[in-house]
Amino acid sequence: MKRPTTALLTALAPVSWGTTYAVTTEFLPADRPLFTGMMRALPAGLLLLALGRVLPRGIWWGKAAVLGALNIGAFFPLLFLSAYRLPGGMAAVVGSVGPLFVVGLSALLLGRRPTARTVLAGVVAAFGVSLVVLKAAGALDTLGVLAALASTASMSAGTVLTKRWGRPDGVGPLVLAGWQLTAGGLLIAPIAFLAEGAPPALDGRAVGGYLYLALANTAVSYWLWFRGIGRLSATQVTFLGPLSPLTAAVVGWAALGQALTPVQLTGMALAFGATVAGQRAGTGRGAGTGKGARPGAGRPRRRTDPVHAPAQPVGR
Repeated sequence: MKRPTTALLTALAPVSWGTTYAVTTEFLPADRPLFTGMMRALPAGLLLLALGRVLPRGIWWGKAAVLGALNIGAFFPLLFLSAYRLPGGMAAVVGSVGPLFVVGLSALLLGRRPTARTVLAGVVAAFGVSLVVLKAAGALDTLGVLAALASTASMSAGTVLTKRWGRPDGVGPLVLAGWQLTAGGLLIAPIAFLAEGAPPALDGRAVGGYLYLALANTAVSYWLWFRGIGRLSATQVTFLGPLSPLTAAVVGWAALGQALTPVQLTGMALAFGATVAGQRAGTGRGAGTGKGARPGAGRPRRRTDPVHAPAQPVGR
């Protein structure tokens, strides 16, 4: 499949994630972020495990647990914690620096040197998102800022390690997503019950909301995200992330009656332009083969090609 088509399909993941806020506020019980995170991850992971019917073997038990913790188990609680403790949109602004985190980690773990064009696109993307979501007033909470930074670092590290480790022979992105979602959901479950108590009573709207989050918003979206990591560079994938807060702003305007100011529209244009530029900046020899991942894919090449790593298999 051609790379632009792969990028468009992968982009459906952050677009879907951009609907999470509206679904949560309109359909789900209030003040149950950890329970919601568990209900997103664990049912979706078990469903994908049932469809794939493949369990990890050997060292992949440990790798799946690490990736599940980074991409799901740690990311979800930290993201919710930052969103609850920071003033309007600040968590999304901190999260929008994810491409810069991935650029740095790719240099360390994948042997891909950052370019000025990629760094500039990352800065513009973060600035554009800040214009869209950042609200005036409200003191910054130290714990909230640290949680936002940690959630961004967690997802960024998970993306790069997913690229570096690839997938075992015969394992596709659907199975890989199932492993990680199940591991992440199992990590969140005890924390949710200890921190929030017994599950809340659910009405029909809540059941529908959780079904949407588990199926379209998580199972399908993370399958597309990990599939994209296998066919694109880690930088290209992470530059699709700003589409999530942009989608949230559009959904808020279209479905919740929220206004979009000229400043927000300018920010959306900047962030979207940076996302497109990030796709171009992330291309290059070794960025992706368009085929499924292989074991060890994503490791730096020898001196004959020190910049780019071979392609192999994220996504929030």
